[in-house]
Amino acid sequence: MRYLHTMVRVTNVEESLDFYCNKLGLKQVRRVDHEKGRFSLIFLAAPEDEAAATQSRAPLVELTYNWDPEVYTGGRNFGHLAYQVDDIYETCDRLLKAGVTINRPPREGRMAFVRSPDNISIELLQKGDALPVQEPWASMPNTGVW
Repeated sequence: MRYLHTMVRVTNVEESLDFYCNKLGLKQVRRVDHEKGRFSLIFLAAPEDEAAATQSRAPLVELTYNWDPEVYTGGRNFGHLAYQVDDIYETCDRLLKAGVTINRPPREGRMAFVRSPDNISIELLQKGDALPVQEPWASMPNTGVW
């Protein structure tokens, strides 16, 4: 068995691609528009997985956009995605400066949570050992839910 992808339904392709690609840093590796089915599938890879993903050897995030408007609640979307990052503080700082709310700051230098425009939680985990505790993260309160 091999992990292939996680599907997340989105309501606005432009907002979602801005979040996942421009702010979070994922790379679009494939897009398929199904005219008869009235939906689009957009596959994204983490930067370190991009080359392997183009050869179907890395897990992907599949953004599913249904062309006919639909409201997604609870069980129709997903719990959270998780990505390992080289520097959790730098990543959170970059996201914060890009207007992304840090729902659960990396207080202990190891884990943080943010949310996509469609309220999908994204867990960020420090690669290797936790970084030394540092401000402003150590005393930053939680915002919202994750």
